[in-house]
Amino acid sequence: MAQNDVNKIADHFDLFHQPEYQTLFENKKQFEGRHSDEEIARVREWTKSWEYREKNFAREALTVNPAKACQPLGAIFAAAGFEGTLPFVHGSQGCVAYFRTHLTRNYKEPFSAVSSSMTEDAAVFGGLQNMIEGLANAHALYKPKMIALCTTCMAEVIGDDLGAFITTSKNSGSVPQDFPVPYAHTPSFVGSHITGYDNMMKGILSCLTKDKKTETKNGKWNFIPGFDAYTSNIRELKRIFNLMGVNYTVLADNSDSFDAPNEGEFVMYNGLTTLEEGADSINAEGTISFQRYATEKTLNYIETEWKQETAVYRPVGIRGTDEFLQALSKITGQPIPRELEVERGRAIDAMNDSQAWLHGKKIAMYGDPDLVMGLISFLLEVGAEPTHIVVTNSNEKFEAEAKELLASSPYGANATIWGGKDLWHLRSLIFTEPVDLLIGNSYGKYLWRDIGVPLVRIGYPIFDRHHLHRYPIYGYQGALNLLNWIVNTILDELDRKTDIPGKTDISFDLIR
Repeated sequence: MAQNDVNKIADHFDLFHQPEYQTLFENKKQFEGRHSDEEIARVREWTKSWEYREKNFAREALTVNPAKACQPLGAIFAAAGFEGTLPFVHGSQGCVAYFRTHLTRNYKEPFSAVSSSMTEDAAVFGGLQNMIEGLANAHALYKPKMIALCTTCMAEVIGDDLGAFITTSKNSGSVPQDFPVPYAHTPSFVGSHITGYDNMMKGILSCLTKDKKTETKNGKWNFIPGFDAYTSNIRELKRIFNLMGVNYTVLADNSDSFDAPNEGEFVMYNGLTTLEEGADSINAEGTISFQRYATEKTLNYIETEWKQETAVYRPVGIRGTDEFLQALSKITGQPIPRELEVERGRAIDAMNDSQAWLHGKKIAMYGDPDLVMGLISFLLEVGAEPTHIVVTNSNEKFEAEAKELLASSPYGANATIWGGKDLWHLRSLIFTEPVDLLIGNSYGKYLWRDIGVPLVRIGYPIFDRHHLHRYPIYGYQGALNLLNWIVNTILDELDRKTDIPGKTDISFDLIR
C-alpha cells in the first residue's frame, strides 16, 4: 500500500481517498446492516421537515451535540489565571486528560493539570488516599505556590468531601498547613463549564482572602473576565485601564497561560494574578465582572461576605463599550482619553461602510449566555436580525435579559430563544426557517456542511481555525474584529456562489 512507502506519505485528507481504502469502506458496509442509499437519502430529507422538527423538539432523554462543556473544564480555566497555581482534578486520569486536550486544541498551547488518578478501588472505597498521595506528589514534583482542587463525576457520585480530604491530607503532611489549597465541587452532570468557573473562582477568592480584610480600601478595582476564551480581551481591557490610569486587579488573568510567548524555555505556570493581589482583592473599591452568568455565585459572595459593590458590563460593540467606559470613568473619576474616542470613530466608520451587506441578514447563533448577549447587541447595531438563538447552558434570568434586549430594536422582533436546546435542535430550526449566517464555535461546521449556511467561528472551542483567540472582541477594536469576521464571511459566501464561468458569474463584482 502507498502509505508503506516513506516517499509517498499521504496526509489523511488524501490517504482515505486512495482505491484500497475506498474498497475497504465498501466491503465494510456488508457487516454493518445498513439501510440502502435510497432509504438513507429519504430519511435525511425527512429530517429537514416540520414534521421531524416537532418530533425532534419533543425528545427529552437524549442530547445531541450540546453547546457546552462540563464544570471541571471551567474550574481549571479559572485556576490558570493565578500565579504558580497547579489545577488538580480529583477523579480519573481520563477526565483530566480530556480537559487538558480540550484547552490545548483550542489554544495550540500545552496546558498543565494533574489528577488524583482514581480507579475502581477509589470508586468503591473513596478517593482519600489518592488525594493524600496526589497532593504530596504534586507539591514535591511541580513546586506550585497554590494547588486548586476540583472534582469529576466519579468523586461527586461517591460523595468525596474535598474540604475534609484537604484537612486530612495536610494533617498527613502532604502539603504544609499554611499552603493554599482552594477547592470547588464541580460535578459534570449538572451545570456547565461556566458553572465550574464560577465555583472555582469563589473557592479561590474565599481561600486567599481569609482574614485579609483591612480597615481601609486599597484604591483598586477588581475585574473578573469570566470564562472568556479570547486571551486578547484581557489584554485589550488592560490597555484601556492603563490608558485611563485605572488602578486595577484582574481576577484571574490567564491571558499568558493560553497565549505564552515562545522564548526557548518552558514555563509551567503563566498565571498573571499574584496570590498577594488575590488576597488583597477583598479590600478593593468594588468588583466588575464581564460575564454575569459565569460569576453569579462569586459576585453574590463578594457582595454578602466582602460587603463590596459589584457590577456587570459587556464591552461588546459600540453601545456595550460606551456603557462600560462611561461607567468606568464615573466610578474612577478618570476621563475617557482621546485615543479611545478616535478608536470609536473608526469603528463606527467601518460599520457604516459594511452596513449595507449586513442589513436584514438573518442570523442563527449559539454559545454561552454572556457571549450571546454581547453578539445580539452588536448584530442589532449593524441592522442584522438575530433569528434562532440556542443557548444550551441557559437559565430564566438570561432568557428574560435577552428578550428585553431583542425587544429594544425592530431587528430583534422575530428572534426566538431556545434555552437548554442543542445543535441538533438548531439543525431543525435552520432547515425549516432558513437563515443567512450561522455564528458559533467549531462544532457548527457540521451544520455548515449539512445545511450550507456559512459559519462565522466565534466562541469556544475553535479547533479547526488558528489564532482567533488572539484578536479581541471587546472594546472598539473588538467591534472592528467582529465586523471583519462577519461581513467578510458573507462576501466569501457570495463569491462561492458566483464562481462558475458563464453560469453563476454574471455581474461577478470585483469591487464590493
